[in-house]
Parts: sequence; structure tokens; C-alpha cells
Amino acid sequence: MKRYWPLLLFLIGVLVLAGVYFFVLRKPATEETLEEESLIEVSLINRPIASLTPTQDGHWLKLRIEKLLSGADSLDYELLYTLPDGRTQGVPGTITLKGENEIERDLLLGSESSGKFRYDEGVEEGTLTLRFRNEKGKLLAKFSTKFHLQSGQSELTSVGEKLVYTLDKIPSKTFFVTMETFGIAKAPPGEVSAGPYGIFSSGKSASPGSLKLAGRTTYRYSGTAWTKLDGGESSDIGIFIAVSE
Repeated sequence: MKRYWPLLLFLIGVLVLAGVYFFVLRKPATEETLEEESLIEVSLINRPIASLTPTQDGHWLKLRIEKLLSGADSLDYELLYTLPDGRTQGVPGTITLKGENEIERDLLLGSESSGKFRYDEGVEEGTLTLRFRNEKGKLLAKFSTKFHLQSGQSELTSVGEKLVYTLDKIPSKTFFVTMETFGIAKAPPGEVSAGPYGIFSSGKSASPGSLKLAGRTTYRYSGTAWTKLDGGESSDIGIFIAVSE
């Protein structure tokens, strides 16, 4: 019997390790994780177009979503941002969709109580997440992007600096947000290799500059068509893509 003890001890050890993995180390699947396994595929041209436009004081971001997902009955949005001390603040909301083509919401970077506002200063980065659900509450599609809030800088960058837009002139007291927009309004002039990225401003005048984005050929959406950027030079900010040739 003694000659089988090493084998028995080995098997017991394997069972103990397996138990530790399944009951301690392995994270159980959350409800959202299970939901995300059955999300629908949405092509680039059919995705919603999201933007965050800062106000002149940088304390609010206007969330605008165009081309709402077909078949969705409700939308959950969540804006998370990081404070200079490392704390994370959130602005969540749920909207019932009733045939709207677009929605807008003013999101406060701070808090409000009894009509009094407290503003969070020094906000630079955060994330925007959209979750579209059907009439039964089932998650249909989820979109998420990081955003970068800047002011007083010549280089506007996406988080991770995949996009760099160098302003010809730094406008005073103007805030900019750089983010992915998820979708586009018009079919691209080629296969998209980077983007779409949007740059949105609190200012009303044009912000010419030069664009650097992964890919040899870059375009800006002018509101009606894609305009090729020769040498990366752009007459204004907007929505940008790079295409492969």
C-alpha cells in the first residue's frame, strides 16, 4: 500500500489546486460578460456617431449621438473621468428611445445639489460607454471609447496618441475633446485603417492644423463629403480617418 502513497498524494494535490482555481482564483462570469458574448455585429457605416463637445468653461460636455442603433428600445450611457488625485467620477443615464434620430444630453464634470454646482477641476481623461438594449432589456451592442480633454496646448492627442493634431495657432480659453466617434456619416473612400476620431471644440471659429494618424492617406469629413488631407494639412477640426491603399 505504501508504494501507492506518492501517487495518492499527487492526485490529492491536483484536486486541491483545481479546487483553488475554480472556487478562489477563477472569476465568475458576470451578467454583462454573458450578455456581451451574444452582441450583434454592427458595420462601421451603421454604428452610432458619438461626440462630446465641451462648453467654454470646460465644466460640461454635451453628449450627442446620431444614427441611433436600429432595433434598440433604450440606451444606457456612462461617462467616467479621472480626477488629478486618482479618484474616478461617473455620470450615468438611461434614455428610452422613441423613434428619435439623435439625442443630446449635457453632462456635468462635477456635482449639483439644490441648484448649487461643484465643478471638478483638472479633468483630462475619461471613457464614454454606450449600451443599446431591446424592449426586453437584452444588450444588443456596446460601444466604448476613451476621451482626452485639453486646453492651452498646441498638440491635440487621442489617449495613447494614435492621433496627433497640431494647431496652427493656440486659441485662448478654448477646450477640445479628442475621441473615437464609433461610426461615420458617409461611406469612406477606402478601407479604414485608423479611426474614426473626432476633435470637438468649445470655440466657434475654425481651428486649422496638421494631422498625424496611422496610415498613409488621411481624410476629414466636412459635413457632406470626405476631404483628402494633402500632407496632413487640415482647414479645421472634425472627424478624421486613415485609409489603406
